[in-house]
Parts: sequence; structure tokens; C-alpha cells
Amino acid sequence: MPEKRHEALSRREFGRIVSAAALTAGLPEVSFGMMPPSQPQARPSDLCDMTAVDVAARIHRKEVSAREVMSAHLARIERVNPKINAIVTLVADRAMSDARAADELQTRGGPLGPLHGLPVAHKDLVDTAGIRTTRGSLYYKDNVPATDALIVRRVRAAGAVMLGKTNTPEFGAGSNTFNPVFGATVNPYNTSKTVGGSSGGAAAALRCGMVPLAGGSDTGGSLRNPAAFTNVVGFRPTPGRVPDDDGSWSPLSTGGPMARTVADVALFLSSMVGAHGPDPLALENDGAIFRAPLTRDFKGARVAWFRNLGGIPFEPEILRVANACRQTFVDLGCVVEEAEPDFTGVDEAFPILRHLSYHSNYARLARENPAMFKETVKFEIAEAERNTGADVARASARQARMSGEVSRFFDRHDYFVLPVTQVEPFDVTTEYPTSVAGVPMPTYIDWMRSCWYVTFMACPAISVPGGFTANGLPVGLQIVARRRNDFGLLQMAYAFEQATRFGERVPVL
Repeated sequence: MPEKRHEALSRREFGRIVSAAALTAGLPEVSFGMMPPSQPQARPSDLCDMTAVDVAARIHRKEVSAREVMSAHLARIERVNPKINAIVTLVADRAMSDARAADELQTRGGPLGPLHGLPVAHKDLVDTAGIRTTRGSLYYKDNVPATDALIVRRVRAAGAVMLGKTNTPEFGAGSNTFNPVFGATVNPYNTSKTVGGSSGGAAAALRCGMVPLAGGSDTGGSLRNPAAFTNVVGFRPTPGRVPDDDGSWSPLSTGGPMARTVADVALFLSSMVGAHGPDPLALENDGAIFRAPLTRDFKGARVAWFRNLGGIPFEPEILRVANACRQTFVDLGCVVEEAEPDFTGVDEAFPILRHLSYHSNYARLARENPAMFKETVKFEIAEAERNTGADVARASARQARMSGEVSRFFDRHDYFVLPVTQVEPFDVTTEYPTSVAGVPMPTYIDWMRSCWYVTFMACPAISVPGGFTANGLPVGLQIVARRRNDFGLLQMAYAFEQATRFGERVPVL
């Protein structure tokens, strides 16, 4: 594969964007402690630290109202968000009005959805009727959609109450959450570090207790990378499990849930799934299956432990922390052996197919408004135009072969386990790592191959808290299951989570 390079932002321009929200200068690093256990009767401030499952149950039992829950989260946002910049559009009045309506529905004895009264935030790439949706772009900074995206409609139908939008990189391009509209989101474990991306605002809002559930999306790791960097859970479902409105046949991109625990992710997922005629990949399933108990015996389960993903580099601390998790699977009764799919050629095929979506969505706008598009988006568009039809055909053929190879791989193994990221959270003023363990990274997505190699498998994948580096920064462990075994994957992730409890180590803000 010939080396591909593009011009990064100038140091001055990048610094201007990152500091636009005045967040990264002079902020102290924060320490972390243990999440306080849930109490039978929660004070308002405690509600922000409970699981979504627990809060939902308390609302259903009328131990707490939707208004009390929303008030607690809005107070947490007021106190913490100025330090982190995770929630970029807050609709507090609307949220309180909707919470009041939820309480009135419950008083009348109306039907309550599984997310009844729970605050939720959506990524700023997702259309929300009457609420600004900027996509992190100056071009869309005043954009107010007239309709909700499908995922927004489904989550609302399940009873959730939207309180606002979370920060994202411009057009979701890149795994460092900054943009010229809102500036950068910083990591609550160390505010000089990035939260990753592109669902970075969602991950940070969750970790800080600003919201119990947050929607995300994932092409090259946008659910998994920020979850790993902030010690929360990000779930990339089987393509088609969470349908969308774009009518695409591509399995590369999907929406999905984020939360602080695996059980919360499963609850949130239950509201997103189900048939949708306009989506050709949409799977028909009943969301109730994801609200079933996650406990399961894994004695004899066959776990494939990663080798080196075909030789891609990892920072030593990432390998140390990830490999320390191997014994947990053994202790769960799993049969663990080193094995991984053949990723040969994926480093060429995935970017070619990724470039196409940026070109179809933004090429015309970028030509007409070049000053409003960052260089990495222009790079995606230019690469799509440089590649030939034969290049796309070869990439599509590799994608087809991968499907068969992955199917045979999961005939021999039940789960595949590897690190989410190749690096620990880096300085928020660094646009992206240009080298990993001394190996140059030619483009802005190369340092995330451990995620987008898995994307190419078209299987469900989850990032769960996997421990901490010597610098006290979170590391995510990535677990992958065979296609459509989303519930089995959640069960394995839950077993790992309960055995390790890494997610209970939280920042004190």
C-alpha cells in the first residue's frame, strides 16, 4: 500500500480550535476514587452516580420522579460541564417540561417504556427536531433539523427524556473530539488529555455523571475508542441491529449505545433495535431480549486471544494492561488460546471504502465552502477521487472474503479479545498520534487500526473497562462475537465487568 499523507492543521490553527471553549488552559488534573454504592433512598446528587437500570427501577416504583432525576442531572451538568465541555447544546427547559409530562403520564397510569424518565443525550451528528445539530461544523452551526433521526424517535418512544447534544469532531472525522464550533472535550481522568472520538462528548458526559445514557455511532471505533479512554462501555452492534435512515448497504457504520455499565448498555440497546423497512440491513428482533438477565456460565467458552493483528504496533502499557486481563477469562472457565483472523489487506481496503461515504456526503459542500472543512475531511474526499473503480472493486472483494474468513474463525472460537486502542489517551492539543511505539502513522486514522480492523469483521464488538496505565489513564478491552450474537457478547462483557470492577474507578470532579 503506497504511503498516503495529508497536511495536518497548522499548529496555530489547531491550537485556536482546541482552546475555543477555553477549557484546556490552566485546568488541574483530577484524582479518582471509587463510585459510591447505591443507597436504598437516594439523595438528588446520588442519582447521577447510579446505574440507569437502578434509576429506571426507582422511577417505575415511584421512589423518585422523572423531574427529580432530571433536576439532579442538570445540576451536575451546571457544575461539571464547564470543566469538560461534553454537553454542547443543553435544552434544560424542554427537558424539565418533558420530565414533568413523564411524571403526569405515570400518575394517570399510562404505559411506561423501559427508559421511562431517564435523561439521555444524543451525539451532535444526529438530527434532533427543533434542537441545533451542528455536526461540529461551521457550515451547520445554525442548523436546526425539522425531524428526528430514527434512533431519536425510538429512544423517545421508550420513555427517555432528551436533555441535549454531545460534542463530536467535525463531521465525526477523527478520534479526538474538537471542532471550530465548540472547541475540545477533555478527559475527566486528566483534563490535559483527549477523550478520543468521535463519540467523545458522550463518553465524557457519562463518566462525569451528567447523563446515564448517551447515543453514539461507530465507523472506525467511534463508540469503542472514547469508551476506552474514559472507562465507560461502548457497544458497536452487528450492522443492522440498530437501523438508521440512510438506506445504505454498507456495514461499516452503525449507531449504538453507550453507558457506564454493560447492563445499562443492554437496556439502552433494547430501545434502539427492530425492523425498519428503508434500511436494507435492518434485523428483525424484539428489543425485550436485551432486557433479559445477563448472567451466564462461561465454562468451556472458547476465547481467541489476540496476537499482534498482523504486526500493528501497540504502546507497551496498552499491551501490559490488556494482557493482564487474560487470566480473568481463564478464571471464568474459558478455554483461552492465541488466535486471530487474517487481517492482510484490510489496511488498504477499509480506508478506500471509508473515503466513499465522506465523498458522497460532503464533496460538493467542501468544494463550495473549502474554508469550512478541516484538512482531514478534505483528505477523505481527495482520496475518494484519487482511487479508481478497480481500487474500490478490490476493496469490496476483500470485504467479501473477510466475511467468509470471519465465519470460519467463529466456527472455532466463541469470542475474540484484543485491546480497543493502540495508545493511551494523548494530549488534547495533539490532533492525532503520528507514531505509535516509534512506528510512523501516515494518516489520521492509522493509529486506530485495532478498532477499524474489527469494524471490517462486521461483527458486534464492545469496549469494556480493562484497567489503568501507570499514568492512571483508562484502557479498554475489546471483545468481539460472531455476527448477530449481540446478546451473547453482552453476557461475556457483563461477566468480565463483574469479575474485574474496573468501571467503578471514577474521577472525582
